[in-house]
Amino acid sequence: MNIPVCIGMDTSKSVFQLHGVDENEVVVVRRQFRRAEMIRFFERLPPVLVAIESCGSSHHWARLLQSFGHQVKLIPPQYVKPYVKRGKNDAADAEALCEAVTRPSMRFVPVKSKERQAACMLMTVRERLVSVKSQLSNAFRSYAAEFGIIGPAGRQNVNALIKRVLEDDTLPEMARDLFRFQAREYATVERRLKEIEAKLMKWHREDDVSRRIATIPGVGLIGSSMLSMKAPPAETFRSGRDFAAWLGLTPKDHSTGGRQRHGGITKAGDSALRSTLIVGATAVLRHIRKGRHKPSPWLAALLERKPPKLVAVALANKFARIAWRLMVSGGVYNRPEAAMPT
Repeated sequence: MNIPVCIGMDTSKSVFQLHGVDENEVVVVRRQFRRAEMIRFFERLPPVLVAIESCGSSHHWARLLQSFGHQVKLIPPQYVKPYVKRGKNDAADAEALCEAVTRPSMRFVPVKSKERQAACMLMTVRERLVSVKSQLSNAFRSYAAEFGIIGPAGRQNVNALIKRVLEDDTLPEMARDLFRFQAREYATVERRLKEIEAKLMKWHREDDVSRRIATIPGVGLIGSSMLSMKAPPAETFRSGRDFAAWLGLTPKDHSTGGRQRHGGITKAGDSALRSTLIVGATAVLRHIRKGRHKPSPWLAALLERKPPKLVAVALANKFARIAWRLMVSGGVYNRPEAAMPT
């Protein structure tokens, strides 16, 4: 067998499809391997370029193949799809990967270290616990309302409602048992969420990039930590606008025939990261409406012309650009006289 110089590998849980070409772009490998067989194959192979579709386990495989001396490139699935000739199968996907990785304009996903993946896991576990906590509080409120017991809106009022319900002697014994069960479940999730947030705070204090991004008004601890954890190296992007586009905070482009047409934001990239920045921007606008802060001239002019939700997205875009600048320069945000970014 001729030695391949480029291999596209389509991955799954147990089966791996390889498509390799030599320096003349002649196909020399077109095989399916089981997990252990694939590892042995790459251990014995001289260093080659390997293309893998970016997915849940791709960073693990990239690190493993890099340890064997291979050069590994991770490609977003949407950039591989145009190179699939016909149909959808493992062999076609592996061939498309082998073709896509050789394109000069192709964009790649940086390989995450184990430590970076662990940090991202910390954030996703927190997101799951926040979601479960909301589900439990909503369910408790609904059941309580069925017995005529209601409480003020807001997460801060849930525990007071739980206490009222558990102290109500007029409820049937079965209902009280079920309310106690739900109260214990809610308390457990709340305790675990506090533990995770304590770990997150510790990580934030130890991470220089996260601390510097947190100096931007409105970004906050969660936003700065997520940006530091999930964003590729700042040098990956040519400008702050490219970074904002990676987050999906720039308008869709429908231009043709010399006519410029822009729609809503693309919503590309990490939805949790994007929504966190928009929530932070919304909080800033809320403080401005209540007179707690004075907006910058740019923001004041935008508030006069545009709806609040659009302004929040524009401000989140501004947050992203400033964050990119801080990641590149290594500095901190210098507040102007007005409290908001200019």
